[in-house]
Amino acid sequence: QVDLVESGGGSVQPGGSLRLSCAANGNIFEFNAMAWSRQAPGKQRELVASINVGGKLTYADSVKGRFTISRDAAANTIYLRMDSLKPEDTATYYCSGQILTRFYWGQGTQVTVFS
Repeated sequence: QVDLVESGGGSVQPGGSLRLSCAANGNIFEFNAMAWSRQAPGKQRELVASINVGGKLTYADSVKGRFTISRDAAANTIYLRMDSLKPEDTATYYCSGQILTRFYWGQGTQVTVFS
């Protein structure tokens, strides 16, 4: 059983920062890749950032330069540092992990950016 548990969401004003955490119940290097995605009301889920087992990072154009994905193997946790937040970043953020062709998802954490 693979469990991913997100935390760290909340409400923040534009320009503010948040750090999301995603804790796995096992060794994160068992995943071929891990990622953060988000889904706003009425919109499709979009990939925000990913990190593969080799450490390669990818970001959506909309968050490049503002968001940083990282991992702590000892803690079996990945993070998403979000700076310079904008109202359009408001969404439920999901952590995911891929093992071969199977994807595992967390329950999501809400991020709200408001004026």
